[in-house]
Amino acid sequence: MDEDKLLALHSKHHGVLEIAPEFQVRNKKELGEAYTPGVAVISKLIERYPELKDKYTLSGKLVALVTDGSAVLGLGNIGPAGGLPVVEGKALLYKDLSGVNAIPLTVDQVSPDEVVSTLKNMQASFAGFHLEDIAAPRCFEIEEKLAKEVDIPVYHDDQEGTAIVVLAGLINAAKVADKKLEDLKVLINGVGASGVATARLLFAAGIHNITFVDIDGPVHADSQNYNHYQTDLVKQSSDQIAYASLDEAIKDRDVFIGLSDADVLTAEQVKMMAEDPIIFALANPRPEIDPQVAYEAGCGIMATGSSQYPNQVNNILAFPGLYKGLLETDLQKVDFGLEKAIAKGIASLVPQPSADRFVPGVFDDGVVDTVAQAVKDYAANK
Repeated sequence: MDEDKLLALHSKHHGVLEIAPEFQVRNKKELGEAYTPGVAVISKLIERYPELKDKYTLSGKLVALVTDGSAVLGLGNIGPAGGLPVVEGKALLYKDLSGVNAIPLTVDQVSPDEVVSTLKNMQASFAGFHLEDIAAPRCFEIEEKLAKEVDIPVYHDDQEGTAIVVLAGLINAAKVADKKLEDLKVLINGVGASGVATARLLFAAGIHNITFVDIDGPVHADSQNYNHYQTDLVKQSSDQIAYASLDEAIKDRDVFIGLSDADVLTAEQVKMMAEDPIIFALANPRPEIDPQVAYEAGCGIMATGSSQYPNQVNNILAFPGLYKGLLETDLQKVDFGLEKAIAKGIASLVPQPSADRFVPGVFDDGVVDTVAQAVKDYAANK
């Protein structure tokens, strides 16, 4: 990629977004309808019935894409301003792929309570919050508290988005391996925002045997060097063995899910796994193990986070359709039931999964509409 051309392109347009009008204002009549005195009619009506703001203003179709830039994929903590291009790009994807209007916003890296208070005080302007690139463990606290304080959906893409697509891929990978989803013995390497959310959803999907490894080694229920979000997961697992290392923990595992860093899984460790192992090496830009190395070690069912290889696990499979569906329903919470419904919808896009293809492509026909329909079906049956 030519960086000079890239910078010139973005500077020419001052980013990738602009605001486009829904009304034309070419004369006094149209001015009166779009602005004064016409807006007074709308304002007085909403004063009496505040809930009508979603029908008569942009708030009913606008998602706030919020970041503090503290955990940007592949870049780390680059600050609120540094995180702005990422959420601006996602706003573009929302509009291009699903027609959803989203506006990028940054917040300073203040306390979780202050972030929650700030967003709560802004909620009347939006139909939902999409949180992005906020570091763990603060992201857990922010999302949990915000969801309780507001009456619009709250979704953290690094948590729920990743978890949904991982589950979708795992549903189909289990079919390819001829293994029952609920019986899989899973190891999650990397127990940050994505790892915690993925574990929670896998538990909700009926997978109970999950082992956790992070930067300081296996996570135990009484670990003092890990936070309570991580240790609480261990307490939910049917696997309570206090492993000393990844070498010990990987033995006879059916699934390795990497949400960590490059080159942390070796060929020797792949050979220690169960027959027909499933590997999701999702670190970017380089996976936890090179796919060719994994294949040579005996893994035939593999996904990565990269578009360079088959079976890319990418959050873009989930979030555009998710909010398209949310905006067409009265759902106010993104819960495990909804996440499972979306994952099943994504998995259904590959009706005959194979080792070469068990995760749909990002630009496959029907992805957004399938996810949106899964949301609407879930809302209708809730």
